[in-house]
Order: sequence, then C-alpha cells, then structure tokens
Amino acid sequence: MNVSLLDTALDTDLRVTSTGSTVSLRGVTKAFGAQTVLHGLDLDIPAGQVVAIVGRSGCGKSTLLRLLAGLDRPTAGTITIDGASSGWKDSVRLMFQEPRLLPWQSVAANVAVGLSHAPRGADRQRLAIEALTQVGLSGRAKEWPAVLSGGQKQRVALARALVSHPRILAFDEPLGALDALTRIEMQALIEQVWEDKGFTAIVVTHDVTEAVALADRILLLDAGRVAMDVTVDLPRPRRRGDPEAAAIEGRILDRLLGR
Repeated sequence: MNVSLLDTALDTDLRVTSTGSTVSLRGVTKAFGAQTVLHGLDLDIPAGQVVAIVGRSGCGKSTLLRLLAGLDRPTAGTITIDGASSGWKDSVRLMFQEPRLLPWQSVAANVAVGLSHAPRGADRQRLAIEALTQVGLSGRAKEWPAVLSGGQKQRVALARALVSHPRILAFDEPLGALDALTRIEMQALIEQVWEDKGFTAIVVTHDVTEAVALADRILLLDAGRVAMDVTVDLPRPRRRGDPEAAAIEGRILDRLLGR
C-alpha cells in the first residue's frame, strides 16, 4: 500500500496514529567498486517494529540504512516496502547524528522543511508547531537554532522527521554526540513518539545498551552479514540495570568482542 505522507500531513494532525510499513530484503548486496559491503542479506521487518542495528565500524550498518531510506540502491537483490519495490521513498525519513538545521531559519521553519513538497497554501506553520509540541519544544518555534542546546537541536531534527508522518523512521546514530543524561532523555522521547505514532523504526547505534533499551529486535552485522538476530522481549519502559536486559547486552557484546 502506497501512502502519500504529504497528503496525510495535510489532512490530519500529529495526534492521529500513523501506521508503520513492512520491510523485506531478498539477497541484498551492496558493493563499492571491488569492495562488497553487504553480502546477500535476507531480512523481514514487520510493520511497527523497532529494530536496532549494531556492529563494528565498517560492518555495513550505515550502508544498510541508506538502502532502506532509498538514498542508495543495492548492487544486487531487492528491497520492498509494503510489497512495493519502488515508489516508497517518501514513506521513509532519516535522522542523522548531526541535526543539520538551517541557521538562517527559525526553529519552526526548520521543521517545515520536512513539508518542502507540500502544495502551495499548506498550513506549514501549524503542522510545524504540532510537531514541535510532540517533542516538547512548542515554545521555541520562533527562536534560532543557534540558541538551542545539542539535545534541543536533535529534538527539532526529530520534529522535522515526524511532521510528514513517516511510515518508516530511520536513525543513523542521532544520539551519539549527546551527553549521557541528554541521551537517556532522547531515548525516552524516541520511544514515546514511536508508541504514539506506530511507525517502523530502524536504529543504527554503536551503543549496545541503547539498542537493548529501545529495540524489539537487535541485528548484529559482521562483515556485511547478519551474525545475530536477537529478540528483546522485555516490557517497556525498560529499567537500566535490569538483569534480563543486562543478559541480552552481554550476549551481544560477547559476540562483538569475540569472547
């Protein structure tokens, strides 16, 4: 099923729960010249699932995310979203480690960038403020990015991703540059908006603790292949230091470190 996110954004507001998309990869390979980064991946992600992707640097995490976001194409194999092999790029939004805000635009205008292809006359300001409310920044709409903290800038980036009601939201280590406390707060916010909206979430992270805190499922990539596929069947919100969470983290770290 193909859904126009911009039509959804214009016809509804952010209080309406959106629906995630299913993702399917079959034999997906990605090579850059003579270097093959991903090797024949087969993967199914149900609609609304939170999947974390972990692994050493260079294992193919960000490459996989770019393929899923439609920013690159596989060298071989197929990717389908809701059963379609094309026409789904607008269903996906990608949030980077850097917020990538426009310094000459207000906070609200930066959020409205997520509606850049909306038809003329769209009420972008209202939609932007609704998205900012969702991330706890409704009072900062008229301010400039320069006056915001790092965590607040990432909240604006999250609002920009949410404003078009994505069916898939991909995160490329968006919390990596934040201090520990702000990072925990942002993890809780991401979990909250995911619960509210129901999108499919794919999170690339180097932090195994973060993966266990956020994900329903953790994929460990090793040399471009899925080396582990771990279900995290723990109630939310998850308590730090929980023995079951620690056990899952330990299994993944043992594999990562070759212990």
